[in-house]
Amino acid sequence: MDAPSAIDEDALVGAALRSERRFVLALGGFALEIPGGTLVTHEKIPSPRFNFVAVGAVAPDRQAAFFERALDHYFQRALRPRFRVPAPAPDHVDRGLRRFSFEPTGAPLVLLVDDGHPTGPPDPAYEVRPADDDVDLVASFWTEPSERPELRAAIDVAVHHPTPGESLRPYVARARGAPVSAALVFRAGTAAGIHLVTTRAEARGRGAATALVDGARAALRPEGPARASIVTEVPRIAEHLATIGLSPRATFVEYALPPAAELDLPPPGPAGPARWRPPR
Repeated sequence: MDAPSAIDEDALVGAALRSERRFVLALGGFALEIPGGTLVTHEKIPSPRFNFVAVGAVAPDRQAAFFERALDHYFQRALRPRFRVPAPAPDHVDRGLRRFSFEPTGAPLVLLVDDGHPTGPPDPAYEVRPADDDVDLVASFWTEPSERPELRAAIDVAVHHPTPGESLRPYVARARGAPVSAALVFRAGTAAGIHLVTTRAEARGRGAATALVDGARAALRPEGPARASIVTEVPRIAEHLATIGLSPRATFVEYALPPAAELDLPPPGPAGPARWRPPR
């Protein structure tokens, strides 16, 4: 097989990242594109996986305006976003984010994409199957109890009333009948993202997540050509998934606010006349 060209590689990464943004939209979020990046937002689910800034090309002499506009967008909604910067992060972007008290989270965020090779035989220790009718179980893997009703409702709508051209299916891996790992598989066109892969604490380190991802990939194949992708900041998961044909294609540095940082906006200033008038 010929090595992919740089253009093909960029297209593959771009399709996977667009699919991730569409996944957030499918669950009720939205994305706002501004010069320098895209603000991915879900006002009702404050998880970093639903609220992040995909940083693009930011000019040094415009970065202050970009960061302030992005932060104003999230802080008005009492959300703590993460900034996702392609690695290695440009020096001026790193300095700008640190000035706003953002710090690298540590482990890089890695985008893995299916290399197109056939899936291997399923792991006999796990049974992987869709869980369309057990949304409560699926939602319980990821969220705090206060967030669970919102995520459960969003998954239910996206599964049973999808936007044309899209589909969302929850998958669960079971060991001896007990659910141990879960994920959401979102497909839009020829891109299929495997999201929120989570394993119960007592079952981690035994291959459940790898079996789940491989089972989801196998289920995608009969539906037509699709390149599965997954984003993870856990090096151990990236290493395991590389053994089943999901290879690293892009790496990002994520910046986040320390837990003790306060969300604060400057005072609005004196009241003035309205800046907008309805048409006559």
